[in-house]
Amino acid sequence: MTKTIHIIGAGLAGSEAAWQAARMGVPVILHEMRPDKGTPAHHTGNCAELVCSNSFRSDDAQYNAVGLLHEEMRRMNSLIMREGQKAAVPAGGALAVDRDIFSEGVTKALQNHPNITIETGEITQIPKDWDNVIIATGPLTSDALAAQIATMTGEKELAFFDAIAPIVHRESINMNIAWMQSRYDKAEGLGTGKDYINCPMTKDQYDAFIAELTTAEYGLFKEWELPSGAQTLAEAEIDTPYFDGCMPIEIMAARGHETLRFGPMKPVGLTNPHVPEGREHQPHAIVQLRQDNALGTLYNIVGFQTKMKWGEQTRIFRMIPGLENAEFARLGGLHRNTFINSPKLLDTQLRLKSRPQIRFAGQITGCEGYVESAAVGLMTGRMAAAQALGQTFETPPITTAHGALLNHITGGADAKTFQPMNVNFGLFPPPENPFVEMPGGKRKKLRGKDRKKAYTDRALTDLNEWLNNDRKAA
Repeated sequence: MTKTIHIIGAGLAGSEAAWQAARMGVPVILHEMRPDKGTPAHHTGNCAELVCSNSFRSDDAQYNAVGLLHEEMRRMNSLIMREGQKAAVPAGGALAVDRDIFSEGVTKALQNHPNITIETGEITQIPKDWDNVIIATGPLTSDALAAQIATMTGEKELAFFDAIAPIVHRESINMNIAWMQSRYDKAEGLGTGKDYINCPMTKDQYDAFIAELTTAEYGLFKEWELPSGAQTLAEAEIDTPYFDGCMPIEIMAARGHETLRFGPMKPVGLTNPHVPEGREHQPHAIVQLRQDNALGTLYNIVGFQTKMKWGEQTRIFRMIPGLENAEFARLGGLHRNTFINSPKLLDTQLRLKSRPQIRFAGQITGCEGYVESAAVGLMTGRMAAAQALGQTFETPPITTAHGALLNHITGGADAKTFQPMNVNFGLFPPPENPFVEMPGGKRKKLRGKDRKKAYTDRALTDLNEWLNNDRKAA
C-alpha cells in the first residue's frame, strides 16, 4: 500500500505540492491551521491566500527568469499557474490575479481531488509515525512548530520582514489628475498598454512627500515580530534584516532623497496626457497603482509596502496627486517571515539531513516570491511522491529555472551568508556559447535580450528532455 504524504501548510507551496503528489497517485493529507487558528496577515481559511501583492510578476518566458519559471510550471501541470490564469487581471506584461477568485479556485480543486484530504487545525509536533512529511508553513510558521523546527535543525531562527502595500478603491481616485498607461505603452498578455493608474508629482510635491515619509510615525512591532534580542522599535529597525524585494517605502526613502525616483516612483516611459501641449510632459516622479481584482474596483499602490501607523498612511498617501480623496480598502503592514538555512540543512531532495523523512517547501526554504514558493512546492511534491512510490527522482537540470532555484537553496548559495532570493538569470550557468556569429565571420558577445533568450531557449529545451526522461522512467 502506498504510504500517505503529510503536508503541513496550504499556502502556495503546500497546495502545489499536494496537487503534484496527488496527480502521481499518492494519497495526501494537507494540514492547514486556518481557519481554526489565524495569522496576523491572513483573512480567510482558503488555500493559497495571497497576503502581500496580487502579482506573480513578469509572464515573459522569452526574456525574463520569472516568466520562464511560469512557463516551466505550466509544462508540469501546475495548479497555481492554472488557477492564476483563470483569475488573471490586466497588468501589462505581468501576471496579476484577483486574489479571491484565485484562492477559491485552488481550494476547490484540492477539495475535489480524490487523493487529497484537507484537515484543519494547528500541527505543533511532527508525529514519529509520519515517515513522509513536507513542511510548507511559509513566512508565518506558528510559534510551536517553529520551536520544533529549531530543535530539529539545531539552528538559530533566521527571519526577515515582508511589508504589505495599501489597496485603494478605484472610484476614489481622481482621474482628472491621474491617467491610465503602462510604461512605454507595453501591451502584453491581458494588457492593453493602459494597465496602471499613474499619479504624477512635481519636484516640490515630491520633496514634500519625502519629508513627510521620513518623519512619519511608525507602528510598533508586535511581540511576535520583534527580531531576536530586540526590545524596542528602535532596536528592531537596526536589527531587522529586510529583504530588498519587499522593502518598506519609508526605509527606501531614508536611504537617500532620490532613491524612490530611481525605484517605484521612477517617471520614465510615461507621458501625462493632462498637461497642455508645448509644456514638459514627464513628471518629476510618478506613483503607480495596479489592478488588484477582476472587477477592477481595487488598485494596490505599487512598491508602497509600509510599516507606518494607519493614520499616518492615510494622511501621507493622500498627499499623492490623484489620491487626495483616496479611500483605502486595506492599509499597509509588516509581518515576519521565517526561513531556514537550507544550503546547510537540506540535501538535494529538499530533505532535512538530520531527519530525512521531512522535506521543506516554499518560502521557509529561503526562496522568495509567490511563484518561486509554488515552484519549490511543485518539486517537493514530486520528490515525496516518488519516494512513496519507490521511485528515484532526478532533479531538473541546473540550466532550467527549477533546477537553478533548487541548486541555489540546496547548496548553490553560501550557507554563511544565505538570504532569500528570487529566481534570476544569475542563478543559471552562463550560456555554453556566449557569442553570436556575425556576417563576415565576425562574432560578438551575447548581451541584453540576446543573452536572456539564450538562457530561456536552453532552459525549455532541457526541461522538455528532462520531462520526457521522467515519463519514461515512470
